[in-house]
Amino acid sequence: MLRDITIGQHFPGDSVLHKMDPRVKLLLTIAYIVMLFVGSNPAGLAISIVFLAVLYAVAKLPLRLVARSVKPILPIILFTAVLNLFFMAGAGEPLLAWWIFKIYREGIYYAVVMAVRILCLIAGTSLLTYTTSPIVLTDAIEQLLRPLAKLHLPVHELAMMMTIALRFIPTLIEETDKIMNAQKARGAQLDSGNLRERVRALIPVLIPLFISAFRRADELAMAMECRCYHGGEGRTRLKQLHLHGSDLVIAAVAVLVFAAIGISNLFFERIG
Repeated sequence: MLRDITIGQHFPGDSVLHKMDPRVKLLLTIAYIVMLFVGSNPAGLAISIVFLAVLYAVAKLPLRLVARSVKPILPIILFTAVLNLFFMAGAGEPLLAWWIFKIYREGIYYAVVMAVRILCLIAGTSLLTYTTSPIVLTDAIEQLLRPLAKLHLPVHELAMMMTIALRFIPTLIEETDKIMNAQKARGAQLDSGNLRERVRALIPVLIPLFISAFRRADELAMAMECRCYHGGEGRTRLKQLHLHGSDLVIAAVAVLVFAAIGISNLFFERIG
């Protein structure tokens, strides 16, 4: 299960999305997330799914990556869908009633919409990290947050912290997998017993994981100090960010798609 988590991983490539300006990708990702919550109708969600599938095809990324990124959060998706299914009241008679549970047509609709929305949310945000290296993503976040520097906010340090946290997710997942395999080799029963026993069995995993995480953080801080790191003041960049014609074309297409999602939402509100 842990090996299926791909959050924070970068898959190098030579596609248009890989070469795209990270600032544009970050802004479009935020806009895509917003439109997922705005276009809560079948047509809007269908457009979102098709648009995301086209982007994965352009990036030359296999769809199995989407399945791997979604697999660890399937329990959360199912739990959210069940809550909407049984506790969303609707007009008219329920389709199914048993004890205190009642299933309405609206409950089924919102359960499906919420599940699809979460799937698109995870797949869309994962596409950003799949096609953008952590260093480039740091530069993009820093430049987008640069206006906040006038308020004396440590923009570079904030961007560095966010990127380091994102970068260390795969490392900590790999470390957790190694610790769990080591504990199983010593006879630990991590996959058996009731819920309480499984939670107690995770204590020998969490303690060395926290110790390892703090040790890695201390080693990283020491390495940055040895290299005379003092924040973003006076620092230069190896790669300068520049907008290209292809970035503007993709941004224009994305804006048209988002506009179509918004129009579909207005259409369904009128007929509703």
